[in-house]
Amino acid sequence: MTRQLKLGAFLMAGGHHVAAWRHPEAPADAGLDFSHYKRLAQIAEAAKFDALFVADSIAAPRDDIASRMARSAYFEPLTLLSALSAVTERIGLIATATTSYNEPYHVARKFASLDHLSGGRAGWNLVTSDNAAEAQNFGREQHISHAERYSRAREFHQVVTGLWDSWEDDAFVRDKISGAYYDPAKLHVLNHQGEHFRVKGPLNVARSPQGQPVIVQAGSSGVGRDLAAQTAEVVFTAQTSLANAQAFYADLKGRLSQYCRHQDSLKIMPGIFVVVGATEAQAQEKFQTFQRLVEPEVGVALLGRMLGNFDLSQFPLDGPLPDLPLTESGQQSRQKLLTELAGEENLSLAELGRKIAGGRGHYTLVGTAVQIADQMQAWFEQGAADGFNVLVPHLPAGLEDFANEVIPELQRRGLFRTEYEGRTLRENLGLTRPANSFTRQPHSSTDQQDIAQ
Repeated sequence: MTRQLKLGAFLMAGGHHVAAWRHPEAPADAGLDFSHYKRLAQIAEAAKFDALFVADSIAAPRDDIASRMARSAYFEPLTLLSALSAVTERIGLIATATTSYNEPYHVARKFASLDHLSGGRAGWNLVTSDNAAEAQNFGREQHISHAERYSRAREFHQVVTGLWDSWEDDAFVRDKISGAYYDPAKLHVLNHQGEHFRVKGPLNVARSPQGQPVIVQAGSSGVGRDLAAQTAEVVFTAQTSLANAQAFYADLKGRLSQYCRHQDSLKIMPGIFVVVGATEAQAQEKFQTFQRLVEPEVGVALLGRMLGNFDLSQFPLDGPLPDLPLTESGQQSRQKLLTELAGEENLSLAELGRKIAGGRGHYTLVGTAVQIADQMQAWFEQGAADGFNVLVPHLPAGLEDFANEVIPELQRRGLFRTEYEGRTLRENLGLTRPANSFTRQPHSSTDQQDIAQ
């Protein structure tokens, strides 16, 4: 089969632009409106997106600037996606859950349940919290250090995937005549004892339709790339140019052989912030409408958060980005990306804050459907991406523009499906169903769980 793009619809309440909620076409209360999300899910599924993706934070911003941003009230992702599973049939459902402030048993149980509820469409976006404010909601005064977060994440993944294999696929016989509900020989107790966790098991959810939900990650630092090469099946990443994306793609794919993994076992999907217009001038005017709504202080507050939880309010808006220490609480890869962007374009604090107000450092495409498809095709065919996680400035209109204009153009080029290949997220992404780690033959090169147990 000819290789085709994979596409995720990244949903964020009223839209990704920091000023989206102020736009007349965007609902201001979208974060807690299920009918809004239902409409988005059905738009994306009709367009044949591979998956919906919902990010998360488990701390509400609470300073004066936060009161002017629509980032404080929204649904918990797993709850939302469980509801959306009932009003969709084929589209994947990827939710974020942090390894820093959760327990593995909880995460394993919830995602296995979502996979059952959806008929095999669940994906777990494994993150190490980059929001330092989360620590104080979970009994800590200080955020967990960068190195410890990744050490914990590796073990967390090991426990979760082990719990997902507690039961063999045919363990539950449910034989009313004999009285046997399950076959004890096909139950496996994890008995994990590690540096961060002690978890006996088994999980009280049967092995799910996909065998295991799809593992998604977004880390792009050196340690993040190692974790992704070892454990991830999809990687979301922020890249600002074709050259940078090609370098990241080659580096991450090149690490797979260390873990006996083949190239197709990991899909790399950079984020793209997209504004579509009938003409380039119309698209630019749409984009500038949002940019004019950005208050400088709001843009700089967002910038400080994205750089790694820094308070930049003490620095002049028209001054340069100050020299900052390497973040221990945030995303080191995003800090590097934004620092380089400020230097390359000689941007002031206010200018940099405004520049990232839409895509937060993701590649920005503003133009016609043909122009946007040209860029996506170039990245796809020139070793920079297996697909994209699509961000739009406001919802639902931005998603409708992409679905109605860009998707048909990609389909005309043979770059994107016209029908789903299967019913599960794995089938549509072209990922194999993992064998149970307790029963497979040793040294399997096709099952990524060889490296996790």
